[in-house]
Amino acid sequence: MAEEAHALAIDQVVQKALDDANVSESDLSAVAVTIGPGLSLCLRVGVHKARKIAKVFHLPIVGVHHMEAHALVSRLVNKDLDYPFLALLISGGHNLLVLAQNLGEYVQLGTTIDDAIGEAYDKSARWLGLDIRKGGGPALEELALEGDPNSINFRVPMRQHKDCNFSYAGLKTQVRLAIESRNLCTDDIPISSATEEDRQLRANIAASFQRIAVLHLEDRCQRAVEWALKMEPSIKHFVIQISCCC
Repeated sequence: MAEEAHALAIDQVVQKALDDANVSESDLSAVAVTIGPGLSLCLRVGVHKARKIAKVFHLPIVGVHHMEAHALVSRLVNKDLDYPFLALLISGGHNLLVLAQNLGEYVQLGTTIDDAIGEAYDKSARWLGLDIRKGGGPALEELALEGDPNSINFRVPMRQHKDCNFSYAGLKTQVRLAIESRNLCTDDIPISSATEEDRQLRANIAASFQRIAVLHLEDRCQRAVEWALKMEPSIKHFVIQISCCC
């Protein structure tokens, strides 16, 4: 679904960028495109478009780190965003905390060691029998509004680890076990056909999952802020970049 959304948007986005800059493809000297890390199916859409333009107009291609692009794009729209700054980067397949000291100069404070938060949202939404045609994140968040976020005592990941890394594989397992222990037939009964009691149980799981998922982000960000300030006391900005895949 994310790949399809990228494919539907890529031509219009590129054309708008050219129009806004008042240039055409023939005015370009190179084509830059993000190549990873991230969801390969989505990144492939951009690479295919870049190769097409480069081939037609005989231009070189410049590969760009996907997460670096997320971090730096904020400077296009926030003219007061100066180095150094701290950035939390969230995409469908990757989470990253970096201290940006200058262009091309970064200190990685934390990264994804297994599953990213986007993967956890998507898989949990699927297990809960939600309609994920518009994405697992929005579907789960909508259901969570009906639930009690304190009803299930999910554990916050990696609190015993004093670092800034992210891990959502364990939280995914907790969600699956919560569904199984309550005998919810989410595979056979979608949320649209669930009884009132069944729907409430699913909503409680969704709300409890979401609370812990965000708490894990908060824990890591708080520690990253402390570390970053020790390395660069002049930091004034914390950038949060969230990909549309999440």
